[in-house]
Formats: sequence, structure tokens, C-alpha cells
Amino acid sequence: MTESNLNVNHSDFFCPACCGIGDHHSKGLSRRRLLWTGISGAFAATAFGVPFPDYASAQTNLSPDDALRALLDGNKRYVEKHPTLLNQDMAILRHKTLQKQEPFAGVLSCADSRVPVELAFDQSIGQLFVTRVAGNMAAPEIIASMEYGAAALGTRAILVLGHTGCGAVKATMDGKAEPGQISALYAPIRPAVDAAAGNLDTAVKLNAKNQARLLATASPVLAGLIKEGKLKIAAGYYDLGSGKVSVLT
Repeated sequence: MTESNLNVNHSDFFCPACCGIGDHHSKGLSRRRLLWTGISGAFAATAFGVPFPDYASAQTNLSPDDALRALLDGNKRYVEKHPTLLNQDMAILRHKTLQKQEPFAGVLSCADSRVPVELAFDQSIGQLFVTRVAGNMAAPEIIASMEYGAAALGTRAILVLGHTGCGAVKATMDGKAEPGQISALYAPIRPAVDAAAGNLDTAVKLNAKNQARLLATASPVLAGLIKEGKLKIAAGYYDLGSGKVSVLT
């Protein structure tokens, strides 16, 4: 069936003001609609006191302390179920980050699938430089990646993130033989386990602090940036139940 067979009168279905056609009245409505779009957009952008990110650059001249605070603010939104992540235009983010990336922070996380890094910090495309490995260990390849993030991309803060019930730390505590190369995880985690007196939670937190200290001291690149006040490295702990991230001191 064709449109002519239906004998449709388009004016019955389409409002001239909505379609952007018609007389002065429709133009007035268009102007009011444009004004309302701006107002509603501004409200959305400042919902919960957090503006949308600068699509051109996630860094926006943040200091190291500001970068760490931005991570924790994002985690607070995540925990309180007020994330802004889904309000962001992913197409714009993909387009703006096509030629370069300028993440404001790096995160060294455990590979555990229950630790959704970007979600947990309410961050999106181009905002975080993330490396993941079981036990969130600062292995040479991980250090090299974090060096690249800080020296080449300009990350202002690095958070080493342990989490509740880490399997790699528990396996190190148990010390059982494992297939393949799984037991290669044990050695870097062992100092934390030895100091934890059998407490898994304590071992997880000590391991995160040890790995953060290793990043800050074993890499001349990262140590130099810290000395210049351009970078901050901290350890954190992610609670699987609440989703809350705590900075470890």
C-alpha cells in the first residue's frame, strides 16, 4: 500500500513547531524549545553537583590531589547509585579520543571480574588508564605501562586497588601447588602475607600498599614525577559488597 492510497494529511500527524516549519508562531515555539533544551541540558550536566567531563580532555588541568579526589568522588556516585556514566555521549567520547588519549588517572587493579574499574569510579572512555593483573602486582610490564600512562599520557594519579577476598592473595597464603604458572603470583605477594599474621583482609591491604610503594620507588620515571609534584601514587581497597573504595594510609 502506498502513501497516495492512504490519502494521508501530514498536518494531522505532525506539529509544524516540532518539525521546524510553519509561521512565526512555530518559530517562537522553536526558540522556546531550544531554550528549554539548554536549561534541561545544564541541569543534567550539573546533576548531583558533578558536571559532564570535558570531552576534549579528561585531565582538565587537574592536580594530583584533584585527580585522586575525582576518582573517589566518582566512586561515591557509584556507591550512592547516582552515576553520570550513562548520561555521557559515548559517540562523542569515541570521536574526541580517536586521535589521542589524555586520561586523568591510572588504576592498577586486580584482574578479578567483580572489580569493574570504570564503573566503580563512574568514569568512561578516555578518562582512566587501567592495567589489571591478578593480585594487582607491580610487575616490570605493569610498571612500564604505568610509566607510559604518567610520562607520555599525563596521568596525574595512580591508584593501586586491592579488594575483598582477593584470590591471588589467598592462594599465596595457602601456598598450594597450582597448575601452569599460577604459582608465579606468589613471590611478589609473599611479603604482605608474611606480615599479615594469617589475616586475609590485612594481607590484601598490605599488598596494595607494598605494590604502590614499589611503583613509587622502583621506577625513576614515576619517582621523578612525584618529586616534581606532577604525580601521586596511592593504595586503595575495594569492598565487593558495598562497592566502596577506601584509600589506605
